[in-house]
Amino acid sequence: MHPETHLMLHHARAAELRAAAQARRPAAEAGRPGELRARLGWTLVEVGLRLATAPKPTLAHA
Repeated sequence: MHPETHLMLHHARAAELRAAAQARRPAAEAGRPGELRARLGWTLVEVGLRLATAPKPTLAHA
């Protein structure tokens, strides 16, 4: 297959998939763009910081 033909088919299929995804999830665009991405990013930062810090030593109570 010619590379340009393959690229045109790829772009057409990607456009079809985008249209189908937007039809299934119209509420996703109601919020601010990137809000979910920002929340996920900060959550990952928080998890990373918790994993990077040394746990506090626990004292055994007798």
